[in-house]
Amino acid sequence: MNSNYDILIVGAGPAGIAAAVAAARVNGNVGLIDDNPAPGGQIWRRDASHRREHEAERWLTQLNAVSVERQQGCKVFDSPSPGILHVEREGRAITLRYKKLILATGARERFLPFPGWTLPNVVGAGALDAFVKGGLPILDKVVVVAGTGPLLLAVAAHLAQRGARIATICEQTAKSRMLPFLGALLREPAKIAQGWRYRTQLRGASFHTGSWPVAARGVERLESVVISDGRRQREIQCDYLACGFHLVPNVELPALLGCQIRDGFVAVDDLQRTSVDNVFCAGEPTGIGGVDMALLEGQIAGLASASSFAEARDLGRQLIGMRRFAQAMREAFTLRPELRTLASEDTIVCRCEDVPFGALHGCASWREAKLHTRCGMGPCQGRICGAATEFLFGWGADSVRPPIFPTLLSSLASASQLDDISTEAQ
Repeated sequence: MNSNYDILIVGAGPAGIAAAVAAARVNGNVGLIDDNPAPGGQIWRRDASHRREHEAERWLTQLNAVSVERQQGCKVFDSPSPGILHVEREGRAITLRYKKLILATGARERFLPFPGWTLPNVVGAGALDAFVKGGLPILDKVVVVAGTGPLLLAVAAHLAQRGARIATICEQTAKSRMLPFLGALLREPAKIAQGWRYRTQLRGASFHTGSWPVAARGVERLESVVISDGRRQREIQCDYLACGFHLVPNVELPALLGCQIRDGFVAVDDLQRTSVDNVFCAGEPTGIGGVDMALLEGQIAGLASASSFAEARDLGRQLIGMRRFAQAMREAFTLRPELRTLASEDTIVCRCEDVPFGALHGCASWREAKLHTRCGMGPCQGRICGAATEFLFGWGADSVRPPIFPTLLSSLASASQLDDISTEAQ
């Protein structure tokens, strides 16, 4: 197993795969690491029968055809100095060295607290889809899909294909705010066709704009969801609530490396270069724009990291329209202020440490909330409640410290010993 790479890519979702394919066609010493057991990321996850969508198979075939050393099940937890990453794999620490680094760390769902959101069977929209792909039986289960963003329609269609009964799809964005986005969508015929396919698969399921969940009810598990449109409320009996409020970029590693973060995303130039020398970034951490934009950014980063600048710039011209569309999408699905008022005093905000909403009122910052309530101090390290409190209170993380993922003490000790050995060797 190699531990020294000319080009190392972190993240094997669409952007990371595209970066690896592009870079490996120019440079023969490329590594690709990911914390999942198989490449594809969350969006190209295999289902229980090992099937993937056609585009995923096409890119994975290309990945298999080039010389890329792949290491799955790897979590980057530290970067003690430029050119070095500490990674935990199968319970032990390893050190990887690189000349160029491409970050394709993807995104996660944003959750917002409301009464009952911690009940069993209240699940992230993407998470429920992943569970079903992994074998969770959904046949004839009644599902409410709610939150915001294009992911809702895609998830609802996928669940319906697998036998779920979609009771309703609730998009918190008002119809009037959707109009500019629909105008941008007219310039994306492939996305229109995709949306039409989803709606065809969802015949019989109602779709409501300007609607959002205000409570989940049940005794031992979810039994019903209360939906509001700002004027009236209605209660819907269901087995699952698939709920997500768009996506949050995974920028912890870029921030640890010192990359400039602007408006919550990693700032990059036309070649996907970050503010840190020899570090590139592609995909959702640079802006939520969907698979096509992630694939294109990945290719540009891969080519640029291999010094194929002219080819990278040629591809970059295609990004202009995609980024315009991504900006229109971001504006359309801005969270409405009413969502800040859903949580009651005893609604849990930090699920890891059982911190209720009422306990956070006296805190002035994320740091103060951690000190006084332990909010964000649990196993997820603020990945769930951090995004929620940023929306609820305007707090932001003022620093990122290693380890950026929960890590075994033995791995931390091993990494420290490896650093000492490296220092002595120098």
